[in-house]
Amino acid sequence: MKIRDVMTRDVHLARPGDTIQAVAERMARGDFGFVPVAEGDRLIGAVTDRDLVVRALAAGAAPTAPIVEYITRDPHTVLDTDDLKSVLDLMASRQIRRAPVVDKHGRIVGVISLGDLSTRVKERYAGEALESISR
Repeated sequence: MKIRDVMTRDVHLARPGDTIQAVAERMARGDFGFVPVAEGDRLIGAVTDRDLVVRALAAGAAPTAPIVEYITRDPHTVLDTDDLKSVLDLMASRQIRRAPVVDKHGRIVGVISLGDLSTRVKERYAGEALESISR
């Protein structure tokens, strides 16, 4: 099975000039904690709800500060044509729970999370990945 078969396609992207408050509001409304940041259709980074708290809020950032100041640059990505095992290995080795999905042209086409994988792969493999991520 390929990543494109289980990834979330309805991805909410942020733009570099979006404010941290606007991104946080979208996260709250949509009940998600991860947003890829793109210029056009090119991924430049990603931000999590934790990033907003630890990097922005804790540092005293103004709500109007641009999100680009608080993103993780060059996040680990996976190709939509990769096998599910490769993303589980990535998540376990890098201790991440989500990864942006790009196509062969490097355009963002989705996000894959441990939750997406847990419903589609053998429970044992998802459990092993979660154990590695949680260390």
